[in-house]
Amino acid sequence: MLDTLTQEFPKHRPRPAGAPLALQGVRIVDFSHFIAGPLATMFLADLGAEVIKVEPPGRGDDLRRYPPELPQLPDQGGPFLWANRGKKSVALDLKNAAGAALARELIARADVVVENFSTGVMDRLGLGHVALREGNPRLVFCSVSAYGRDGPFADRMGFDPVVQAESGFVSMNGYPDRQGVRASAAVMDMGTAMMVSQAVLAALYARTQHAQGHGQFVEVGLYDTGLFMTGWAPMQHLLTGREPQRHGNTSVDTCPSGVFSASDADFYINCGNDRVWHRLASEVVRREDLANDADLAGRHGRQARRDELFKVLGEEFKQQPFEVWRARMRDAGVPCGIVRTVGQALRSEETKARGTVSWIHHPTAGPIPNIAPPWRFEATPVADPVAAPRVGEHTAVVLREVLGLEEAALARLAGEGAFGAASAGASPAAKPAADPSANPSAKKPPP
Repeated sequence: MLDTLTQEFPKHRPRPAGAPLALQGVRIVDFSHFIAGPLATMFLADLGAEVIKVEPPGRGDDLRRYPPELPQLPDQGGPFLWANRGKKSVALDLKNAAGAALARELIARADVVVENFSTGVMDRLGLGHVALREGNPRLVFCSVSAYGRDGPFADRMGFDPVVQAESGFVSMNGYPDRQGVRASAAVMDMGTAMMVSQAVLAALYARTQHAQGHGQFVEVGLYDTGLFMTGWAPMQHLLTGREPQRHGNTSVDTCPSGVFSASDADFYINCGNDRVWHRLASEVVRREDLANDADLAGRHGRQARRDELFKVLGEEFKQQPFEVWRARMRDAGVPCGIVRTVGQALRSEETKARGTVSWIHHPTAGPIPNIAPPWRFEATPVADPVAAPRVGEHTAVVLREVLGLEEAALARLAGEGAFGAASAGASPAAKPAADPSANPSAKKPPP
């Protein structure tokens, strides 16, 4: 696939020279792994923060080995590349006294810590928020938990599909004649990542409003996010006592909304209100009998005759190719979209128009894909993307630039096992791969 990348997609277009970054000068020490924490810190890196990803020597973040793993990208599988753009990797053995001491020194010079270890791990390592606050009262410490850091479930591990099941999300999705289904995308992890990035930004802003500029402890729970990700269903249940039912591709709230088939493709229509329905009937399928049927004028009437409506509309739509219906619905203001595969979506005209997919240079693999974040800023464009790092790629450069360590000190720390047993007797990589588009490493006053 990589050999056709440069023919299919454009090279990333650099941001305007000299434009500031929204989070320029903010330093984040990131102890998180898998998806929720790393995706959140990648968002912050995209906004210009310097993100130092602290990983176990050798194996690194376990997400590195999630498929696909390409021969030219050892320990950098597709999911890892997706969630770790723009970061610097420092390999430290946190169970080693010297390694943990280096972590504390990095945190003392940081604005934010993000971690998603099991409850109690950071405290046992001497890196809990209470211990760190004394040395850095401005620190924002964000803990990503599964079921909370205290209470009867603090010891439980959390994983996306389990939370999909426990939150009620699975029960809402699928068809009524079979079991509920999970979303194949890690929606709970991704939702949590968005909550984490918002929480960190809010805490940084609050720090600027505090007379002493103090940071604070922030917690985001995967399970809490899971309940939120069920949308308005909890409110509907609490108001009526009824459980949400599975309706496949149709909607219990609007009608007709669902998947229909043209002569050549499947597409989705969303009739969100009575006006859209009238335009669909009169301007798209051009059935005045439907448009003028008083029973169908209101949502409840259409829901009562859902099966009849879907049959009639289905017969109409099969008569023409999708492009005919797309043009009519666009002119009539009826929301619709063709049902695509992921590959088709990435190559669609809509995606091209937004410039979402491009390629960037990887120092080992050459061109690799890049998927842009959804933000567009006029004054502070997002950072130019830099490929996810190798395990420990930036250990030496970070310790030199942030802590001011020299070669002799790096060699001594390596001998003490700070960078893992394999590094004993040798300093960490002294010359990491060139990173021409990396964020400025000079520390500027944070917000």
